[in-house]
Amino acid sequence: MSVKEPFDRVVSVHGATVLRVCRAVVGPVDADDAWSETFLAALRAYPDLPADANVEAWLVTIAHRKAIDVVRRASRHALPVAEVPDRPVEVAGRDLDLWSAVAALPTKQRTVLAYHHLGGLPYDDVAALVGGTAAAARRAAADGVATLRRTYPAIDQEER
Repeated sequence: MSVKEPFDRVVSVHGATVLRVCRAVVGPVDADDAWSETFLAALRAYPDLPADANVEAWLVTIAHRKAIDVVRRASRHALPVAEVPDRPVEVAGRDLDLWSAVAALPTKQRTVLAYHHLGGLPYDDVAALVGGTAAAARRAAADGVATLRRTYPAIDQEER
């Protein structure tokens, strides 16, 4: 019979992964809220988690749900601005920073990239979170990476 580690150790070990996932899904502004909500929910449910459970996958699943809650909550509120522009502002593709490039991806591609590349989940687990098959998740990730390479050329430089 295996024994679960203390919850504060779970936060120490997996906190950075959960924060990376939250940042990728909801952006840097709301990531801390999603992270906090993830660990509050996890703290409540931790006593019932089986000792042999994959804690990282469990936390990423909770983060996924909390991130969706943050996005939904934000979409219901208007954002005040000092001045309303006369027309949409266009940004040249080469001037985008990495976050803007990731944020511009379709939701499924952005989410799959976050769960697989930042959360470290295998495609089978990612597919269970976002729906579909592991092959579809793999395809969405490949499409997302290809788009990032086109819109954010520095990625190719960083990988070399």
